[in-house]
Amino acid sequence: MKTIAENIYYVGVNDRNKKLFESLWPLPHGVSYNSYLIKGGKTVLIDTVDISFSDFFLDKIETILDGRPLDYLIINHMEPDHSGSINLLRKKYPNIMIVGNRLTFGMLEGYYNINDGLYEVKDGDTLDIGSHKFKFFTAPMVHWPEVMFTYDETDKILFSADAFGTFGTLDGGIVDKNINTDRYWDEMIRYYSNIVGKYGNPVQKALRKLAGTDIQMICSTHGPIWTEQRAKAIDIYDRLSRYEGLNGVTLVYGSMYGHTEQMAETVATALSDNGIRNIAMHNTSNSHTSHILRDVFNYKGVIIGSPTYSNQIFPEIDFLLSRLELREIKNRLFGYFGSYTWCGVAVKRLAAFGEKMNWETVGEPVEQKQNISAEAQCLALGKAMAERLLSEQ
Repeated sequence: MKTIAENIYYVGVNDRNKKLFESLWPLPHGVSYNSYLIKGGKTVLIDTVDISFSDFFLDKIETILDGRPLDYLIINHMEPDHSGSINLLRKKYPNIMIVGNRLTFGMLEGYYNINDGLYEVKDGDTLDIGSHKFKFFTAPMVHWPEVMFTYDETDKILFSADAFGTFGTLDGGIVDKNINTDRYWDEMIRYYSNIVGKYGNPVQKALRKLAGTDIQMICSTHGPIWTEQRAKAIDIYDRLSRYEGLNGVTLVYGSMYGHTEQMAETVATALSDNGIRNIAMHNTSNSHTSHILRDVFNYKGVIIGSPTYSNQIFPEIDFLLSRLELREIKNRLFGYFGSYTWCGVAVKRLAAFGEKMNWETVGEPVEQKQNISAEAQCLALGKAMAERLLSEQ
């Protein structure tokens, strides 16, 4: 039994078996599904967990309640990894009052055929249960339309749905002050870029709503509870949702026979020789798109290289471009290069991509035919990107 504040309990679970989150994103360190139980004058559960862990989850709740009924379930997010146990919870506690907003209830009926015992709240509404008073902030499209945050005015705790969450299980400790959080920061950026990344403007609106709120603890539905490092978690979300990249370059390439890879190595050398220290290189045949997206969100500069493949761009690069376009990432500096044997197409496709994204093109694009050296042009491209990045310092 994990207590995070007086009469507030962590009843979440770890999933160490799932390989892909949303059947898309690798989980090398698993993931947690976080839920919280408040045992005051009334009893309140905030969110549930994936249905595959419902038995363990319900046993934890029953143990803590110790014979008391469960009075309220607050639903901050209806995604099945958090709402999956609602039906079973309702069967166990048939008189529970379910708290959510109008959009929540539409999904609740659609997923679980539940349409009674509902308590609707709107943005700014409060719920006073005696020992605790909750205020609700709607946060649409962070990252589903029904999302809301629940703020416990009594203990200054923000229950933030998926916001400020990370990939990775909780290995013993659940609160940041009790664990080494180093590995979670990259996973927070990867989580944001993969799951939330398209919705920068809605995240900014949600952060503005929270401005001035005294938040002493952030309880997300994934990853650690933030207390001592809550400001860092908020800063990361603020920076990423403003599409503000750090001073560095994500250098991505596809290569069939090694020629485009050698071009990438030359560009990277020029970046380093001209003062860029943060260089994230990815061969799309080896790096999962999940990690590339993380680095594109994290760094200001993006350089992409591709061979021409059957009069098209290299398939793995094409896949990446579609994922970048989907997220509508803004304010990046863009360079590109490519190679071909008899008909060059890749560089034209990369040029069109940069224009569609409205990214600033830096340097001259490089197109290499066969193995005819383009070393000087690649060095010039890397140098131009380095100089442009450093000019903003």
